[in-house]
Amino acid sequence: MTGLLERDRGLLWHPYAPLDGPSPYAVHDASGTRLDLEATDGTRFSAIDAMSSWWCAVHGYRHPVLDAAIHDQADRFSHVMFGGLTHEPAVRLAEELVRVTPARLQHVFLADSGSVSVEVALKLAVQYQAATGHPGRRRFVAVRGGYHGDTTGAMGVCDPVDGMHALFPGLVSDQLFLPRPPAARTDHGKLLPEADPAVDAWITEAEELVAAHADTVAAIVVEPVLQGAGGMHVYPPRCLAALRRIADRHDVLLVADEIATGFGRTGAPFAVEHAGVEPDVLCLGKALTGGYLTLAAVLCSGRVAEAVTRSPQRALLHGPTFMANPLACAVAAASLSLLTPAVTDRVAEIGRELSTALAPAAELPAVREVRVLGAVGVVELTGPVDVGAVTRAALERGVWVRPFRNLVYTMPPYITGPDEIAAIGAAVTGAIAQVHR
Repeated sequence: MTGLLERDRGLLWHPYAPLDGPSPYAVHDASGTRLDLEATDGTRFSAIDAMSSWWCAVHGYRHPVLDAAIHDQADRFSHVMFGGLTHEPAVRLAEELVRVTPARLQHVFLADSGSVSVEVALKLAVQYQAATGHPGRRRFVAVRGGYHGDTTGAMGVCDPVDGMHALFPGLVSDQLFLPRPPAARTDHGKLLPEADPAVDAWITEAEELVAAHADTVAAIVVEPVLQGAGGMHVYPPRCLAALRRIADRHDVLLVADEIATGFGRTGAPFAVEHAGVEPDVLCLGKALTGGYLTLAAVLCSGRVAEAVTRSPQRALLHGPTFMANPLACAVAAASLSLLTPAVTDRVAEIGRELSTALAPAAELPAVREVRVLGAVGVVELTGPVDVGAVTRAALERGVWVRPFRNLVYTMPPYITGPDEIAAIGAAVTGAIAQVHR
């Protein structure tokens, strides 16, 4: 495998890494919660995947139900165009998505990836506003600290300073931004009731911003309760409930980006449920297929779909070549079948276990804060994390993590056991103590 790493170097771009940057680790095998990895020096590691492969492999690797679903569909057909055709895996998946998501969401558009689902949601919002007599409503209100993907439209609603806005002037549209909401309080992975005056002030600012620009705004775009790749920031559900009221007041759509938070990750089936609200548009991805294939979904309310259907175009103007790929739809439907109430209970247990396992990290001098929500554990450092050194130190303790900025965090598969959660906590704490003395 060291030869593979040599062949990779300078040939493949890896996410957010230079061509001549540190070498990646080669994967020999992946099964259950574990990865079999090799470093450039030939060292082999059997490591718990504390990342669920960027949050998508919620059932772990080589799950027999998911393996069977993809094999069975491959024996029938692997792909057909979705223009003018349909097939059972797509219909079955859409039916199941409508069943498990908030009630007002009745229509499904199947996209290629999370970023593309956000692009579709933005276009849908603009089409809805034009169809309802507001063609000038083409801008979006988003939240500082947010991350919604790497494609051009999605970048436009990412954080304009800490995100990628500044590197692409003239390409990325200028949108409107609310401040990052105040931090929420959690206890053993659960959100606590919030009566912070700072939340009231934030809600007032949100009301004023949208009111001042309502004649140009198509939608509010937000990650519910947990901002993911923008900083793993947990905020009070009361902020989300306020955005729902504001959107209703001004006939602005509420777009919930649950690409990272959907399917139980925060301790609720969908993060909007923490606030008791239903969005007009919902973006899903990552865990949708259990990590097997790229697929995303955009769901919308009947009101939104009916307006677009009555418009001169009569259609949502987007159509990827691999839309509703049968293999992806079949494995996604199988993945949803595994998300039983027992899995929801296990996520709550993981939250409690992560709170205990990561608690010692809070005593380290380099650590600013430890926070846990559902099956998400975050250790925030006082300064930038040494990504390569912390990754290697955690691997030497039997755990794969991929830190970023000043965060060492974990989103383990839902099948991760209590002993493995304890091992993740010990590895994260030990790696930070070793590298950031």
